[in-house]
Amino acid sequence: MTLMRKIGFLMHPGFSPMGFAVATAFEIANLQAGAPVYAVHMLSERGGPVRTSVGFPVMTEAPDAEDYDLLLIGGGMEESSAETIAFVRRVAERARRVAATCTGAFLLAQAGLLDGRRATTHWARARELQERFPAIKVEEDRIFIADGHVWTSAGMTAGIDLALALIEEDIGIEAARGVARKLVMYHRRTGGQSQFSALLELEPKSDRIQTALAYAKRNLAQRLSVEDLAEVAHLSPRQFSRAFQAETGQSPAKAVEHLRLEAARAMMEDSNHSIDVVAQQTGFGDRDRMRRAFLRAFGQPPQVIRRAARPNMSIAA
Repeated sequence: MTLMRKIGFLMHPGFSPMGFAVATAFEIANLQAGAPVYAVHMLSERGGPVRTSVGFPVMTEAPDAEDYDLLLIGGGMEESSAETIAFVRRVAERARRVAATCTGAFLLAQAGLLDGRRATTHWARARELQERFPAIKVEEDRIFIADGHVWTSAGMTAGIDLALALIEEDIGIEAARGVARKLVMYHRRTGGQSQFSALLELEPKSDRIQTALAYAKRNLAQRLSVEDLAEVAHLSPRQFSRAFQAETGQSPAKAVEHLRLEAARAMMEDSNHSIDVVAQQTGFGDRDRMRRAFLRAFGQPPQVIRRAARPNMSIAA
């Protein structure tokens, strides 16, 4: 008989309702097992209604005297109060494992629970987490990280990836795969956050930089040097580099690599072209250069990402 595990889902003012998706993974694990494997309790310091980030309240209970198998903290839109931080610290002392999704990592950090540990959070806040809490080793491209008994994940949907890993640890890989199938998602997502965040940051304000980026996306197989892009933008190379960095936060070379990675990944997942052809058509030139770029950005070589995306197809290498 499987031991029932008690989960304390901490609700704090400003909690984002999207975080409830994590609890659904444990609910499906229960349904799949045909028995209560997990007991999820919505917690707050004093119990009663807690206001979410969109305004509606959620009923909670105060923690009881029993220990928790997992204390789970979701992301929110507000800074945590000193009382909430102290509450997290107290309950965490009685939990076998502690986990935070998205910006919930900031609450763990404020409670001192991430000091000396590896952790991650949403890519848009990762640098802030590192700057505010230098005792943490922030790895901003990870979907989730387990460092000892403390787990953290990237954005809120990445909390489901974290939940699947916890379910696998608790009751086995087949159970985790079954939950993933019910949720219509990968059991293990390939790559890191950069596959989602890289181009979201490219939001140039001027028409000249937008024109250069549009040209680059249409002509990835070409050389695309700073001089080439500056000519398209009708700026000197020095003016172009300075303006590009100011408007996008990236160098032209890094932005072009991100565009090529996006195109190469799409070709790897959606076509039968060989890796050599993909490398040529997206401007990497050769497969070794493309492989190094994939490892930097996604933590996986192209072949692994292709196999994960298309496991039942025979694809050229």
